[in-house]
Amino acid sequence: MDHDTSTRTTLIRSASDAGSKVFATILTRSPISRIEIARHTGLSQAAVTKAVSPLVAAGLVDAPPAEHRDGNPGRPVAPVSIVPGAMIMLGVKVNVDEVIAVATDLTTTVLASEHRALAAHDPDAVLEAIVEVTASLESELGPRSAAIAGLGVSISGDVDSRHGIVRESAIMGWTDEDFAARLRDRIGRPVTLENDVHALTVGEHWFGIGLGTASFAIVTIGRGIGSGLHVNGQVVSGAYGVAGEIGHLPLADPRRVCPCGRNGCVEAVAATPAIEAAVSAAHGRIIGIDEAVRLAHDGDPAAEAAFREAAEIVGTAIATLVNLTGPELVIIGGEGVSNFDLFDETLRSAFEAHAFGAAARCRIVARPHTFEDWARGAAAAAIQSLVR
Repeated sequence: MDHDTSTRTTLIRSASDAGSKVFATILTRSPISRIEIARHTGLSQAAVTKAVSPLVAAGLVDAPPAEHRDGNPGRPVAPVSIVPGAMIMLGVKVNVDEVIAVATDLTTTVLASEHRALAAHDPDAVLEAIVEVTASLESELGPRSAAIAGLGVSISGDVDSRHGIVRESAIMGWTDEDFAARLRDRIGRPVTLENDVHALTVGEHWFGIGLGTASFAIVTIGRGIGSGLHVNGQVVSGAYGVAGEIGHLPLADPRRVCPCGRNGCVEAVAATPAIEAAVSAAHGRIIGIDEAVRLAHDGDPAAEAAFREAAEIVGTAIATLVNLTGPELVIIGGEGVSNFDLFDETLRSAFEAHAFGAAARCRIVARPHTFEDWARGAAAAAIQSLVR
């Protein structure tokens, strides 16, 4: 981290509450006038001007000369905008078989990306892989790597982001792993550790479809069933880092065992491994998800039944989530969205059957997310951590 990046980091971290609000508003809504900043933050225009000045001086924000709008002789419009390349953030998504890493600017535009296969998924192997991909990204960035301000890492499971600890990750087989501190010691940079779906939600909140939406949820379908909540302008993380875990609602047959070790979880029926297991059992051989999808599209009864059961329980879980929190929008993402046609009708029917009253007005939108999008979410979580 060079002198300019260190100075900018210190400025952001030491900003007052008003300063943080102003910077976050410019960051997510750039370009924006000071008048609009005041409206969004509830601050006076004088307070906004006071907060903007050091950001401009530090090279984080650009403020061109004020102009009158359409020749109007009244108060001039003075748009300000973020300087995207002023700082760079690294983001890493940890999967059971690979790590995906990106370098982004302050708007989470991807500047470079790297993938690294994992021969093993124990903490030591994952840590070494992250060290390798971040070093590779730094090399690819060249002189621009001096602007790197930190690293965000996202992983499935119960993640204590405040203390940087993975409390439990059934997919990875980790328990009480003090991962952020170990990684920080190796790479010598600030590390933000976050649940993968929460990180994706942060990315959508600040830089995606959730911007300007008062409340929304993300539900991910794939190797696991996850969800993230954005309510009243904030991503909900819960008192202990766990919130919105619909994959572990006990809505399924209690005889179904979840990878987390509990019985009757949504994930025990609707996750990719559960669908594979159901179709494999029906055919008496091992069938992967791609073949299961082909069989379902070809009208195979066992495959159709497996996807129908998965869709019904996910739709019921989404209705439960919506009944409890009342979002206006649910975004369905994850690798399973590529096969959403197999879920769509049954999922929506189950949602409508269980959504209470006006909660049924909640929109459900499928949005594909690549693993690079998940890594961008990790970078967004690190940016948010820096701002706050």
